[in-house]
Amino acid sequence: EVQLVESGGGLVQPGGSLRLSCSVSGVTFGSSVMGWVRQAPGKGLEWVSRIPSGGSSSTVADSVKGRFTMSKEDAKNTMYLQMNNLKPEDTAVYYCYVGIKRGQGTQVTVSS
Repeated sequence: EVQLVESGGGLVQPGGSLRLSCSVSGVTFGSSVMGWVRQAPGKGLEWVSRIPSGGSSSTVADSVKGRFTMSKEDAKNTMYLQMNNLKPEDTAVYYCYVGIKRGQGTQVTVSS
């Protein structure tokens, strides 16, 4: 059974940084596309980033380009989302995904 567990969310002031982690088990790490999506209050899911299956280079959405970076650590079966220069509009529940499987989410709140 594929399991995804996110961590690292929290409350941060505008301009601050957070790093989200997603621990993956039950699947060969890297065998499927992986990435992050988010859902802001009252809005639908928004794709944030991805690393293709078998790949190592990430792609991020235009809305976070230059501020967010996705990476992975194969030895730890873990993916990360480094978020810098956070803005109030980044407030959302962030979910990691592998293939069609999604984690339970971690809340990120950007507020002064």
